[in-house]
Amino acid sequence: MTKSSATKAAPLLDVRALNRATLERQLLLRRSALSPLDAVGHLLGLQAQNVKPPYYALAARLDGFAPQELSALMAGREVARIVTLRSTLHTHTAEDCLSLRPLVQPARVRELNAFRAGLPGVDLDLLARLARELVEAEPRTMAQLRQALSARWPDADPRALAVAARCTLPLVQVTPRGLWGRSGQVALTTAEHWLGRPSGPAPEPDAVVLRYLAAFGPASVKDMQTWAGLTRLRDAFERLRPRLLTFRDPHGAELFDLPDAPRPAPDTPAPPRFLPEFDNLLLSHADRGRVIPAEHRGRHWQGNQAHRTLLVDGFLAGLWKLDPDALVIEPFAELTRAQRDEVTAEGERMLAVLHPEASYDIRFGTVVRP
Repeated sequence: MTKSSATKAAPLLDVRALNRATLERQLLLRRSALSPLDAVGHLLGLQAQNVKPPYYALAARLDGFAPQELSALMAGREVARIVTLRSTLHTHTAEDCLSLRPLVQPARVRELNAFRAGLPGVDLDLLARLARELVEAEPRTMAQLRQALSARWPDADPRALAVAARCTLPLVQVTPRGLWGRSGQVALTTAEHWLGRPSGPAPEPDAVVLRYLAAFGPASVKDMQTWAGLTRLRDAFERLRPRLLTFRDPHGAELFDLPDAPRPAPDTPAPPRFLPEFDNLLLSHADRGRVIPAEHRGRHWQGNQAHRTLLVDGFLAGLWKLDPDALVIEPFAELTRAQRDEVTAEGERMLAVLHPEASYDIRFGTVVRP
């Protein structure tokens, strides 16, 4: 049997089946008793362009979560903020900071190619050594890095020099940046220096494929490549094929999955969830139809900025924002009375977890039309 015919013969997973399986892996179908540290590890990190999203992400996923728990992990250097997947900032466990970054390093090298014109005569190995000395002597802001590196290469573009440092070195943001209820400018040092141990070798792609499927599966090769920002992962999936199950999605794409991974029934109830901007659930598949209905595609983005999103029945159903005195919910379609009651209850819970000291109304705004 050819691969094409084998894919056609594989069991079909419709959109709702994919939705429920992914929500279960993402700890969004039911709240998990995992510790925050174990949850960050299971999810292979939390998208963290802004400070608050990792806290909102865990509040939606964990039973009994308190934001001070993640803040304590960050202050204790058990988790850290570092550029990894898709060249974006993530909150990772210390172990993943030191291993996933080497895995995606080829993508960081490709990213640097776009800045080569601004680096005439720059020896990148020397730049990496000098930048490491600078940030390990004391954490530096990007402006300080630009200034220091420009003194050595005055003809280079200062921004390109700083990008080169970020691409060649595993730089983490040091606290107090990232702590709950605290503020601080972005200051950088190396992951090895901050975490007190050297980076390990890049893990075998096969091992990361298995972790990705546990957190985001069932999924295609293109799905994982989208998540990681890498190419050429087909060989890893093929090596693992004898250990995996295969399915097909409604478009005929081949999906891989762990044999013992949960795949709940399509009619399993999915409670409302308030997700932060850039939540990994909405970014980690090439085909995001398992969460984003076709009619709502692109509605949670404006330019390069993502909005905070609301899930109803497991699918993207609206946006939300926190005004000074109210949680404002803007659905994409009219909600039933039962759905509004469930969304309100979930909003009250989220506010009690993350903002217990404040008093907010909960308001439903005008339905957002396409």
